[in-house]
Amino acid sequence: MIHDPFRHSDNRVTLCGRLGLLFVLSFACAPVQAGPEALSYEELTLVLDAESRTVRVPRGYRLELLSRMDAPRMLTFAPNGDLFAGSKSGKVYRLPPPYTRPEVLVQLGNYPHSVAFRPGEILIAQTDGVYRAPYKPGQSVIAPDAMRLLASLPGGGGHNSRTVGVGPDGRVYASLGIQRNCSDQYLGAGYPSDDRRGGVVVLREDGGKAVWEPFASGLRNPVGFDWQPQTGMMFAGNNGPDHLGFDQPPEYFSRLTAGSFHGMPWFQFDGKQVIRDDCADSAPPRPIGEVAIPVAVFPARNAPLGVAFVPAGAMDARLEFDAVVALHGSWGTQPGGGFFGSSATRRPPKIVAVRFQDGKALRVDDLVTGFQQSDGNRWARPAGVAVGPDGALYFSSDSDINGLFRLKRLQ
Repeated sequence: MIHDPFRHSDNRVTLCGRLGLLFVLSFACAPVQAGPEALSYEELTLVLDAESRTVRVPRGYRLELLSRMDAPRMLTFAPNGDLFAGSKSGKVYRLPPPYTRPEVLVQLGNYPHSVAFRPGEILIAQTDGVYRAPYKPGQSVIAPDAMRLLASLPGGGGHNSRTVGVGPDGRVYASLGIQRNCSDQYLGAGYPSDDRRGGVVVLREDGGKAVWEPFASGLRNPVGFDWQPQTGMMFAGNNGPDHLGFDQPPEYFSRLTAGSFHGMPWFQFDGKQVIRDDCADSAPPRPIGEVAIPVAVFPARNAPLGVAFVPAGAMDARLEFDAVVALHGSWGTQPGGGFFGSSATRRPPKIVAVRFQDGKALRVDDLVTGFQQSDGNRWARPAGVAVGPDGALYFSSDSDINGLFRLKRLQ
């Protein structure tokens, strides 16, 4: 047996002992790097629905509400610059520049959460699968009966959003969560098709047949994902379970690779090490030593949703190649994480940046805060994020104010 100096005798794996983790966070065991340039901030006052709202944004940026929509979720820019939004309302929206007049592209009945594009067609992820339809740039309407199933996904209640994306390799990827905190569901052999959930799948299209294959497993609810521009590597946020209270486990921001296993629901990363979670009493499909550690974490109960990387030339030079993540905020309250505490203790919604250097995640900084007031009332909850062709950051809010916001650098 090879001795591993980082493995504890009680079958835990520490943060610093995993291959490739020298870049995980600035508090890891590797020597601390200088890191990306820190952001400075200023407060702005927005007047929305005749009420003043104070937000904190990076200095030199302006935040504005562009349009209203009904429960918008993930955002995607088409190659011609049009912006598309899925929604909880069943509507798929198209917003041509300047993104102030949303149009209903199509109304569907099974939660069209997200949109992606391939040459000549649009892909729409609904709870039960990814659908396709012919599409031309600038097209303003799609007939519902023009949609055809590309490949089905397990449906059912509990974490019923599905996010679709087309990778740098041209393949179609989709994310889906397990149904509850500890559901015995896994993307792998030995599980029935309805229980193959909890991670990211990739589509194999051969001879006219489309079949999902597991890409990354063991993620409880990985809503948003994107590819880092410098490395082409996929990264995703992940919602942790609720049964361990208000402060555990932290929410993940993870690097996904072909075949990677992220542990849930059998294992949790507690911020320092991977531990066995006894709420899942079935035998883990893979051992603890194969669990991939997240490259960054957010405090528990933050509900990370949309993820988008900042391409070269967008926003400003400090943020190039960083990941922007929408944190939806918690429903649970302190101390135990249930509904019964003061709403003022809920984790507040916000937009954050996972700061990268040389393709490696180093730390998490705030971008936009102030959506939750001191008494716990909220006026917006970020959901989807996308960087536009104008270099500005766009994000949706699906609660309280339902609509599209833009964070834009002043010239």
